[in-house]
Amino acid sequence: MADAALRGLRVRPIEAFERARFDEELATHHWLGSHLVGQTMRYVALGPDGCWVALLGFGAAALACRPRDDFVGWSERQHFRRLGYVVNNQRFCVLPEGRRPNLASAVLARTLLRLSGDYRSRWGHPVLLVETFVDPARHHGTCYKAAGFELLGESLGYGRVAGRYVHHGRKKLVFARALRRDARRILSADFDHPALQGASGLIDLNALDFDGRDGLMKRLASLPDPRKPRGVRHSLAAMLAMATAATLAGARSVLAIGEYAADCPQEVLARLGARYHPVRKCYVAPSQDTFERVLAAVDTEALDEVVGTWLFEQVRAGRLEGEQLVLALDGKSMRGAQRDDGRAVHLFSAMVHGSGIVIGQHGVDERSNEITAFRPLLEHLDIAGCLLTADAMHTQREHASFVVAKGADYLFQVKANQPGLLASIEAIPLDAFSPEHESHLRAHGRSEHRYVRVAAVPETSTSPTQPR
Repeated sequence: MADAALRGLRVRPIEAFERARFDEELATHHWLGSHLVGQTMRYVALGPDGCWVALLGFGAAALACRPRDDFVGWSERQHFRRLGYVVNNQRFCVLPEGRRPNLASAVLARTLLRLSGDYRSRWGHPVLLVETFVDPARHHGTCYKAAGFELLGESLGYGRVAGRYVHHGRKKLVFARALRRDARRILSADFDHPALQGASGLIDLNALDFDGRDGLMKRLASLPDPRKPRGVRHSLAAMLAMATAATLAGARSVLAIGEYAADCPQEVLARLGARYHPVRKCYVAPSQDTFERVLAAVDTEALDEVVGTWLFEQVRAGRLEGEQLVLALDGKSMRGAQRDDGRAVHLFSAMVHGSGIVIGQHGVDERSNEITAFRPLLEHLDIAGCLLTADAMHTQREHASFVVAKGADYLFQVKANQPGLLASIEAIPLDAFSPEHESHLRAHGRSEHRYVRVAAVPETSTSPTQPR
């Protein structure tokens, strides 16, 4: 097939009414027939004229395959937990109409580009790795090599028949291709990566320092334990580490924290300091009731400071964010949390833009507002080099001076609550702004709210609220 014809090649999943034709073509042209097993996807490749030129079938990965398992590097527990994210190209058949140079590798390449998304749409999870077995008596796997597959080795010559392994002696070549660069790291990681859930906005816990020399476990061990020593089975640091990991993974209730801990594999429980049960010979997680009692009794302000400081250091170390670090300051009333007088608890928080990580929060006194919580929230945080954003309430000279003194920048909103400052900003000539900002102002009109960013400056320079 010429290059122009290859550019017109299309690959798509078959329609329901095409299943009979798909099976018939495979039964006719493929020596293994049409039977696929597991969570299957069936594809047809069409030439520029719409005719069928190739068929592909994907299904469950091999339960046991030493070359693949060595390639991934996962443990036995990880293997069984995550095998579903690996699929096997169980059938690949180029039909007589498509037997032209380079067509097979072109079909494979186009299929792999959409395979993970199609599995997510149909089966609810992505695919990270594709494997296949090639009979060297029939083929050499040339098209797989051309499509980026890696030869991992040979199988042992066993086949699974009626739930049992039978040695047939016909060794197969084992090929595999990762569908994303970090596929092997994700499949062999202690914590489940957000990609395994097809989720976005969650945090990769594998990147965080839980059990290092200055990790979260060491810091949590310094917190006072509110429980009486007698009858304590789970350490406070381990429970708080599990609760932190669960919250970062998306848990929003004590019930969800208990369920997360119960589902943790042994590698994760060991890393988070769980108790080892001498009779059951395994690490065990605390129950939901235990979490509820401990989290209700612990010093929440001290816990928040420890976890927030640790998280912020993880961000500053580049484990969670890029080079530019922007913090959003905002207050929210907590649903379901009430004071003794029945009023909702109001917290003023600092959150990292992008990841949504809350690195600190401070309770707002019922007789005051968020302005008084600004300084206490940031006092213990190293915000040098950061950019802080806040709403018009915090457009205060004292706040600006405090932020600049800590070596940070700020972006405060100016509204009518600061009429003098707003008038000064409105009076700034348009040519004082950058060309991009000027065109934005002209397009939206000068009456819109302005934002003034002030970089950290020496105390001897102009006022922190003076636009630059």
